[in-house]
Amino acid sequence: MTVLIASSFTKSLEKLTGQEQSQAKITAFDIQQNPESPGLSLHRIDRCRDPGFWSARVNQDLRIVLHKRGGDTLLAYVGHHDDAYAWAERRRLDTHPKTGAAQLVEIRETVEEILVQRYVEEAVKKPRLFAEEDDETLLSWGIPEDWLATVRQATEDTVLDIAGHLPDEAQEAILSAAVGEAPTVRIADPIGLGFAHPDALRRFRVVGDEQELRAALDAPWDEWAVFLHPAQQEFVDRDFNGPARVIGSAGTGKTVVALHRAVRLASESPDHRVLLTTFSEDLAEGLRSKLERLTLCRSEVAARVTVGTMSTVAWQLAEPFGRQMKIVGKDELSAIIADAAREAKSKIDTDFLEDEWRLIVDAWDVRDRDRYLELPRLGRKIRMAASRREELWAIFSSVRAELSSRGLETEAGLMHRVAQNLPDPPFSHVIVDEAQDISVPELTLLAAIAGDRPNGLFFAGDIGQRIFRSPFPWKSAGVDIQGRSRSLKVNYRTSHQIRSHADHLLPPRLLEVEGGEDRRTGVTSVFHGPAPKTATFASAEEESQSLGGWLRDVIGGDIRPSEIAILVRSEDELPRATAAREYAGEADIFVILMHDAKGREFRAVAVMACDADILPSEKRLLKASDERDLKEIFDTERHLLYVAATRAREQLWLSAVAPASEFLEDLFDMPD
Repeated sequence: MTVLIASSFTKSLEKLTGQEQSQAKITAFDIQQNPESPGLSLHRIDRCRDPGFWSARVNQDLRIVLHKRGGDTLLAYVGHHDDAYAWAERRRLDTHPKTGAAQLVEIRETVEEILVQRYVEEAVKKPRLFAEEDDETLLSWGIPEDWLATVRQATEDTVLDIAGHLPDEAQEAILSAAVGEAPTVRIADPIGLGFAHPDALRRFRVVGDEQELRAALDAPWDEWAVFLHPAQQEFVDRDFNGPARVIGSAGTGKTVVALHRAVRLASESPDHRVLLTTFSEDLAEGLRSKLERLTLCRSEVAARVTVGTMSTVAWQLAEPFGRQMKIVGKDELSAIIADAAREAKSKIDTDFLEDEWRLIVDAWDVRDRDRYLELPRLGRKIRMAASRREELWAIFSSVRAELSSRGLETEAGLMHRVAQNLPDPPFSHVIVDEAQDISVPELTLLAAIAGDRPNGLFFAGDIGQRIFRSPFPWKSAGVDIQGRSRSLKVNYRTSHQIRSHADHLLPPRLLEVEGGEDRRTGVTSVFHGPAPKTATFASAEEESQSLGGWLRDVIGGDIRPSEIAILVRSEDELPRATAAREYAGEADIFVILMHDAKGREFRAVAVMACDADILPSEKRLLKASDERDLKEIFDTERHLLYVAATRAREQLWLSAVAPASEFLEDLFDMPD
């Protein structure tokens, strides 16, 4: 007897109260123990087209919908009596005749006739997107047979509605085809894999033993920990003969791939030691929490995975050969550079000197004159006369000498020293999350740890979310991912409306330093929601008042204050955000800086104070030392707004006091 869980069960479980969830989980455990137990009060749901649907009693009103066929029992849905029965009556469990994937299909005849009639009427007014596709093509996309005619009626206005009634792979296929992308086809060989088909595994999972299920019932049942998209599963399971990377826009599940891959590698051998790392402690803490949930009842696997920032890891690795040097603080380093410039009677701008030190001398561990004079301008792309370099090196050699005399070292210097003195790397595999913000010293250290091993290095990131570090050619730091970089194209976190809105903040193609490109077209979202609100106001007071009203409306729905965040560019704008929160009358709404929101998500997000002199930051622009620096600032500030907007799952507000940021202006002419 095999017991399975459907993603529709976990989604419906989330909608119940805490007490109801606890009761439903206990009943689910009883089902796993004995799907035929008399205590479940099992009976067939009579009015279903699919005779396999049964009801299991949780309490007087709550029911779990099961599907029983052969030796399989599927936990399909949980809800209050009438809701649960209505859900079952509208669906059937099929094995698709073309792809071989098991699907929960919404029965075509149960869709309101008025809705279907609208599809037909709209098709008369506008071109039908799939009218010329034959049955074999549409079936290969995973579309159920009784939905072929309706899919052929789809126009640009109705395609989202129609997609919402289809199984996941069919939904993704028609949305991809609608924007000119070739749909991914997964036809089972041999046909009839059913629950084992890659597309079925994204929505059905076999329940493990008693211990595993008990742990799952006692903790939050996270869908990302149970179900994976086939593309995600591919990157989790695939072996690479060198450093590899998965990229994708916000919400496509890159972190999920990183976590599952870390667990997979740690599970393969007791000798494996996996480092799961990122650039900030807040993000690392989030990874620890998710890893704990993913390794429930597998403490031996969890023990083989170390989670930490690169800074922490470097400091720990330095211990065997001494920590005689202390890390210099930012202010002290600035003072040392300024003093060296004064001694040299140099008139070179101190901001330029600090950038040159950070991006070139310190980043690439330049310690002698000849190397500095000959070093390509990696990450800078600025030509410089030899005489100018001589003047600069005189300053930087003084900085090096002063640091040494004080027993100080930069964090970058520490990482380079560890990389050069690492006799026995402590990790067999390294996985990096948010890899777009990795630095030169960090990448150099990672290359020394595991760069030459199969599956040694794996990166997950998004060029469009690079907001903390400057780009540079990875090859020069000893890491070559050419031919081993793949993209994720399905967005799980943000609605179609928010994703498509935010996508207009970035170009459809982002170029990398080494000439590669990230094509950001063809991404689809798995759910839909209200159109984002974008507005400008005459004053900050008017903006805060209006936002307060929007927040009250959002809370008037089913979104709690603790599921809402107001994001602003800097601390200077925090009073405007606090005022909006006060107008909303809800102290539990988060007020966060855009940078600090990285890696987080909320059901509703308001990004406010996007004024022309705030975004891009006027303070940063005034410090730009050259044209390249100016472009870098504009790019990262635009990326920052993209990051902020994509923290929203269901509702998004974007606003400014006129004149608005040029980035926000890009969104004003978009249709709702």
